[in-house]
Amino acid sequence: MRVSSGVDGFDRLVDGGFPTGRLYVLSGPPGSGKTTFSAQFMADGAAAGETSLYVSMHETRDGIVSDMSGYEFGFEEAIDSESITFLDALSSEGRRFFGGPGEKMDRTNVTNRLAGFINSRDIDRVVIDSTMLLRYLFDESDTTLMRFLTAVKRTSATTLLISEMTDPSAYADEHFLAHGVVFFHNYLEDDGMRRGIQVIKMRGTDVDTDIHTLAFGEGGLEVTTGPPGG
Repeated sequence: MRVSSGVDGFDRLVDGGFPTGRLYVLSGPPGSGKTTFSAQFMADGAAAGETSLYVSMHETRDGIVSDMSGYEFGFEEAIDSESITFLDALSSEGRRFFGGPGEKMDRTNVTNRLAGFINSRDIDRVVIDSTMLLRYLFDESDTTLMRFLTAVKRTSATTLLISEMTDPSAYADEHFLAHGVVFFHNYLEDDGMRRGIQVIKMRGTDVDTDIHTLAFGEGGLEVTTGPPGG
């Protein structure tokens, strides 16, 4: 069974959509479209009657709604419908959710509370924004980071983890652990910025691994066949 990304043209690169219930990493430089892709993924779930959880350390609920308000894929309506739970991990509400009374949240609580919430609420889609959040919550050398990602993988949700990595040839633990990796490219050319998207891997899927043009339109991100600027 597969889950649509909600991004026009992307699903054909991955044999019809993301295999359900798995963990995928979206990597790329700032401004390359990762957050917009994730918002479209959430809105698509709401349109399909699914429930979603968006965990962020970068954005408030109002901030991301404002950022997505210029597009026509219905993110504001989706989040207002309460099919999307938005959690600002560093807010007072987020700290209460994870059970951390001090400045540093308890690592075991973070894993148990989030996985428990996903399972108890039958959450269909999850976005974690971003690996910066994980490295704030967990020591990078600590095995609890890997335990956290493993616990998320074992839920029934289809999860997107946003990564700030800018080098598609460099890999971190989350890339090896994930079922799939999608890389966003930025190209600065004479006539301006061009964007591309590439599926690096996706287990159990016949994927198109070429770099394809990625552009922002009224309906959000759109993927078209062919290299950026080609």
